[in-house]
Amino acid sequence: MSGGGTEEETTLEYTPTWVVAVVCTVIVAISLSLERLLHFLGKYLKKKNQKPLFQALQKVKEELMLLGFISLLLTVFQNLLTKFCVPKEVMSHLLPCKPPEENHVTHNYGLWQRAIGRHLLSSESSSSSCSNGKVPLLSLEALHHLHIFIFVLAIVHVTFCVLTVVFGGAKIRQWKNWEDSIANDNYNPEEALKKKFTHVHEHAFIKDHFLGISKSSALLSWVHSFFKQFYASVTKSDYMTLRLGFIMTHCRGNRKFNFHKYMVRALEDDFKKVVGISWYLWIFVVVFLLLNVDGWHTYFWIAFIPFILLLAVGMKLEHVISQLAHEVAEKHVTIEGELVVQPSDDHFWFHRPQIVLFLIHIILFQNSFEIAFFFWILFTYGFDSCIMGKVGYIIPRLIIGVIIQVLCSYSTLPLYAIVTQMGTHFKKAIFDEHVQVGLVGWAQKARKGLKTTPAANPNRGTTIQLGKVMRSDNAKEEIGPTGAAAAAAAAARENE
Repeated sequence: MSGGGTEEETTLEYTPTWVVAVVCTVIVAISLSLERLLHFLGKYLKKKNQKPLFQALQKVKEELMLLGFISLLLTVFQNLLTKFCVPKEVMSHLLPCKPPEENHVTHNYGLWQRAIGRHLLSSESSSSSCSNGKVPLLSLEALHHLHIFIFVLAIVHVTFCVLTVVFGGAKIRQWKNWEDSIANDNYNPEEALKKKFTHVHEHAFIKDHFLGISKSSALLSWVHSFFKQFYASVTKSDYMTLRLGFIMTHCRGNRKFNFHKYMVRALEDDFKKVVGISWYLWIFVVVFLLLNVDGWHTYFWIAFIPFILLLAVGMKLEHVISQLAHEVAEKHVTIEGELVVQPSDDHFWFHRPQIVLFLIHIILFQNSFEIAFFFWILFTYGFDSCIMGKVGYIIPRLIIGVIIQVLCSYSTLPLYAIVTQMGTHFKKAIFDEHVQVGLVGWAQKARKGLKTTPAANPNRGTTIQLGKVMRSDNAKEEIGPTGAAAAAAAAARENE
């Protein structure tokens, strides 16, 4: 080797066999340990009859498989990408950092080496693949950094989703005391026999959402809903009233229905949809990487998108509760029995409660993206990197990220869990697991019977449609009360 030259990289042909064996053993041992950990976690969830959480775990495995496939593609095509040459002028536009001065290039590369602990390609190898006036489309080092970023993004997203559901679930579990107290009241025969009248405007639910400033103006009602998401987003009177409205609409004959248990099962079903990274979220990643240009501070402005969306979602969910209160208070002064609200899809954006879950998915992913991007830059390039930006842009981003995580966990997610049950339809989680299995089997048999005797029963069209809803994971997982009653009866006959 020449005095100032760089040492040639050693190939596998000249690497000691014990080194190869040790490295291979460590990699395989870590991989198998993680695979066994996920396997035993899945068995534990199935043993505890936590099928929705088990399905969410399967979704995480799918994401890991996708990441592995992305890693394979980056490895296979890395030589092709690094040898694909373009003119230097093409590479001088839309840069995340200004090109460094010639005498600072080595210094910056040294920082990268200390950050990730790996050697750079020698200057000879990087220049020999392209002719004069051309440069590689993507260097091997940049490809490696992109590879790491994709993995960090996926890990942070899954972690943040789990934390959100864990903390939000802890808040929702506190409502079980309300459910138990209602059940005890229902079981009290003396209370059940009492005939009572309810003065609507004196009811706690109406006082909280109809009387006061929100009564005089629709704008003030929205303002009240906006601020209420920050304190006492769901009170006991809210829970009791919404619960009774759901039961009287969808299962009037079962006043002992465990609404809290159903709500938790429905939330667990939705969790498996949120934990994944959908195709439109990958489009967001690509767009952000395109717009991350020096001087634009895209990483700063984009932090406000999930924050604004989160505030809008929380305000809308609170306003749905206010609308339910307004409907009753404007029509009645005194009613016989309990105050009952009427659930309806009309209170939600575009008459689709599912849009709320879609927005929460985007909010969690964008917030995860912000945090993942910060830590990736910090450990790859250092805090003083030009991509990191000024401290005045960094601190607000981190504060907004923490606010989003806390507010979504303790306010927005619990609001979503109860308010989205106020739609026209209810979700399949209302059925116990064995009933769902019976419904699917019954629907499949009905389909076979329809193929053999298409004119035997003119009412089979409705039951077949229900069977499709219960069987397809991608279908709209909501069931109308009429079809549900017929399905439950058929399932009971099937299980006899």
